[in-house]
Amino acid sequence: MSLKQNLHNLKEKYRGTKMEQSFNALHTFLYLPNMTTHGGTHVKDATDLKRVMNTVIMAMVPVLIFGMFNAGYQHFGQINGFDAVEFFTIENLILGLTKILPILIVSYGVGLGIEFIFATVKKHEVEEGYLVTGMLVPLIMPIDLPLWMLAVAVAFGVVIGKELFGGTGMNILNPALTIRAFLFFNWAAWMSGDKVWVHGAVDGVKNTAGTDAISGETILGSLAANKEVGYSTYDMFMGFIPGSIGETSTFLILLGGLFLILTGIGSARIMLSAVIGAAVMGLIFNGLVDSGVILEGSKFYSLMNFPFWQHLIVGGIAFGIVYMATDPVSAAQTNTGKIIYGFLIGFFSIMIRVFNPAYPEGVMMAILLLNVFAPTIDHYVVQANVKRRMKRLKVKTA
Repeated sequence: MSLKQNLHNLKEKYRGTKMEQSFNALHTFLYLPNMTTHGGTHVKDATDLKRVMNTVIMAMVPVLIFGMFNAGYQHFGQINGFDAVEFFTIENLILGLTKILPILIVSYGVGLGIEFIFATVKKHEVEEGYLVTGMLVPLIMPIDLPLWMLAVAVAFGVVIGKELFGGTGMNILNPALTIRAFLFFNWAAWMSGDKVWVHGAVDGVKNTAGTDAISGETILGSLAANKEVGYSTYDMFMGFIPGSIGETSTFLILLGGLFLILTGIGSARIMLSAVIGAAVMGLIFNGLVDSGVILEGSKFYSLMNFPFWQHLIVGGIAFGIVYMATDPVSAAQTNTGKIIYGFLIGFFSIMIRVFNPAYPEGVMMAILLLNVFAPTIDHYVVQANVKRRMKRLKVKTA
């Protein structure tokens, strides 16, 4: 008996049982969608929600692999010196795998487990939305985050942030950012500071050399403390710097964004307008410094004096713009609304990172804020279009 026939028999066996939705989710993961359209009125192609999600995951795989190498590079480099450490080495990759793979497993295990439970209890198909969220979550985490904290946060994000709203397509906030916000506001010491971005750099944890905790301060953390930045523009752009697992390499993030735009998955309007918004806010701050309004030694001087274009290649702003601001569920839906939505995300991201020294990174809060206001933005865009059409109608009938 063929594999196809065996799968068909199993599908018939589970039909009408509590396990039907769980089996269908596994059965259709690498095969056809569970439901297909029929009749001449439907546009038929190979695209479905599962394939859209898989495309986004493919755009993040290079960033994930780079993050594994960078985890080892930062760890061994802080101990032995970066001049003596090559980036693409087996030692770096092994350390990255041992630290990041468990985070990935917990993210998918807990998240998909809850999705399967809800599908079984509510008797609906397992939704594919968490396929992307499960990959996003590890990429926006510090390297040494305790796994039990991650599990609790993922459970909160899936149940409270998505399922209570009705599941995929109904949530008003980006689930991955909801998970990160939950972690930040409950365990801030594990999500910020200068000792969380490098493996073995948490207070009280010895590194492999048996010495005291390593300092893994990010560039934004240094600027917030009015310190000098010890990294070149090349290092910042390529990603050879401390930071969240997948947020350091602007180069690979740009490639991922281009891939999403060319495949029609990501919104170019949101990405470009967010970059412009961030640049405008950065230019305003640079202008305040150049004009003498903000003097050297002032509280926000270093972050305001930081060149506006370098703001775009450090921190999580590039990652947030490409992979999170473009979430089709929680983002604005109208074309004009996407431009406004993206611009405000970039604008507020730089504003928050400058004016919040305790947390010198603003893209998470900016995206969550605009997620809430996205329906309002779309509403006023639609109403403006209606008013313009009504005026044209009055002119024609006059």
